[in-house]
Amino acid sequence: MSTVFSDGGAGRVLPRGATGFFRPKDGPLPETGLRKFRTALYAAARLAGGTVGEVREQAYPRTFHTATVTGRAGVHIVLCHARHPWIAFSPERRHWYGEEFLAPPAWAGPFTAAGFEVLRSEQLATPLTSLAPSALTEGEWREVRFYGITTVGGVLFNTWD
Repeated sequence: MSTVFSDGGAGRVLPRGATGFFRPKDGPLPETGLRKFRTALYAAARLAGGTVGEVREQAYPRTFHTATVTGRAGVHIVLCHARHPWIAFSPERRHWYGEEFLAPPAWAGPFTAAGFEVLRSEQLATPLTSLAPSALTEGEWREVRFYGITTVGGVLFNTWD
């Protein structure tokens, strides 16, 4: 499983593909299949005593799939990174995120059972300043600065245009 942070020797780094940017010469990026996401999503919705609403497949330039789960605790937006098996939760559907993440609900277990890493809101709010300089490529850092992204969640769940 791909974890959000790994130790790059000089500090925390993100795996290749975390931003969705890539250089063709480095080969294709990994993919998180929509089928795997849907399977875990429906199992989670059943556990929540709810239903799955609209599921939107990732499309360029967005870096993530989204879905709505309506259960006993209300409506949750579920985000699934398109390149790595990461799940996050948000109170609303947006084109990009910064710090607007929720703690994983009690019914998030089926995602973990399916091989996803359910990200905590604290992980997603991690400031980019805490990452090693090698956490991203020079081009990725340039894009991050251009778009004013300041958190790990903002890098992972974004619509780069």
